[in-house]
Amino acid sequence: MRDPFSIPFQDLPKELIVFPLPGALLLPNGRLPLNIFEPRYLNMVEDALGQQRLIGMVQTRDPHDGLVPDGSDLFNVGCAGRIVSFAETADGRFMLTLEGMCRYRILSETQGVRGYRRMKVDFSEFKGDLAENDWRLERETFLPVLRNYLEACNIGVEWKAIEAAPDHLLIASLGMMCPFDLKEKQALIEAATIADMADLMRSLMHMATLGTEQSSAKH
Repeated sequence: MRDPFSIPFQDLPKELIVFPLPGALLLPNGRLPLNIFEPRYLNMVEDALGQQRLIGMVQTRDPHDGLVPDGSDLFNVGCAGRIVSFAETADGRFMLTLEGMCRYRILSETQGVRGYRRMKVDFSEFKGDLAENDWRLERETFLPVLRNYLEACNIGVEWKAIEAAPDHLLIASLGMMCPFDLKEKQALIEAATIADMADLMRSLMHMATLGTEQSSAKH
């Protein structure tokens, strides 16, 4: 059943509110919880609520501890998320959840508004993110690699939930939760299709597992 609040591709904006955050990956179909407390990003959320509820997540090219500096260099591809839940806290924060809709490519930066950044963007390269897709994950080859990877990384999961998750949601959730490095996460978001994303993820998990096994063997 189609989401009644979804935004048709032709109605996606040409200019997008952007939230730069290193290591915070949003993928189509994934859900990203955010805790907003900086004044500039409180402004960002207030404005987004009146503008299709869209925020463009994008990684900075360099890692940052703490607050992200103004003007930080950004990767060219991010993902627009729609605010699907929102709450205020007594201490002046916003708690919200973004649902990944469609990836975009940054064309240029426009004049900042109320302290946050805005970009001219192009969604056309990733139009397939919003299309009906009958792709199916080859679970018989993917899940054993995933299990080995999670064990090697000492990550506990509810395996029944993984087995029950729809394919698109599973790939999005794993891409967002697994401890891939910044460049690996960016490679995932720039994959042409969901199938390419899944193949790349399987390769990254396999290489990480081999690296862990080799490190253990040396000791």
